[in-house]
Amino acid sequence: MAHPEATLRLAKWKSGVLAEALPFMRRYAGSTFVVKYGGHAMGDARAARHFAEDVVLLRRVGINVVVVHGGGPQIGAMLQRLKIQSEFVDGLRVTSAEIVDVVEMVLSGAINKSVVAGISAAGGKAVGLSGKDGAFVTARKLRRTKKDPDSQIERVLDLGYVGEPTHVDASFLRHFMQSDLIPVIAPIGLGADGETFNINADTMAGAVAAALDADRLLLLTDVKGVLNGAGELLPDLDATHAAEMIADGTISGGMVPKVETCLKATREGVGAAVILDGRALHALLLEIFTEAGAGTLIR
Repeated sequence: MAHPEATLRLAKWKSGVLAEALPFMRRYAGSTFVVKYGGHAMGDARAARHFAEDVVLLRRVGINVVVVHGGGPQIGAMLQRLKIQSEFVDGLRVTSAEIVDVVEMVLSGAINKSVVAGISAAGGKAVGLSGKDGAFVTARKLRRTKKDPDSQIERVLDLGYVGEPTHVDASFLRHFMQSDLIPVIAPIGLGADGETFNINADTMAGAVAAALDADRLLLLTDVKGVLNGAGELLPDLDATHAAEMIADGTISGGMVPKVETCLKATREGVGAAVILDGRALHALLLEIFTEAGAGTLIR
């Protein structure tokens, strides 16, 4: 039997949490949040369960939630099992015709249905989609160039079936959202000639958020958020400061495209974007329903 004093302390703590959360629940009721779900949180059963519970809670308090998921590690594991070699260029997997079939199978199949099942187990209603369903995400081949360090000549990189969104049909998604369903989207797009394109999940989430005029884009990743030169979390960041940090190398590596995705989304109408640690339990709730937040807010 619990000690009366411990029970009282717990009750006070819960009431304090609820009192802090209620104003945010009222503020965001009716809002649309696009959540990119990926990183190591997807491979942790406990974290995945908490993520699903958080998404269901957000929907129950009146927030329209759209989930876009990644799956890089799972794709890599399947390619290894099938003994198919793959390589990365500037953080993007070169995607041949053979590899794109595997990518679609893993993303639109195993991972997508696993996320949908998790949300259902948590008491929600979700529908699994890829951009090819209803052709709601059209895409084109991603063009990238790289400068040769010796000759300084830029050459075009051929990344195969790696794409970028050209159009997102928001009305298609709103049909599900109005039916109280939570769309769970695999980052696959449809080309003009029927090709299948593998799209970076952050890029896909940003494009979906912009098309929906979302109030928030939340990128769950494997770091706390954007860190300053001393390794401390920045609670907020604007475009000017972000550009300075990228130029001086404070923001580097995989964080650069995440920050650029957030800035692009806000320029295209998204209210704000957040980069936060998906490995932290209930990171979504802490970010949305507390004054301090849990990651870096980018406007």
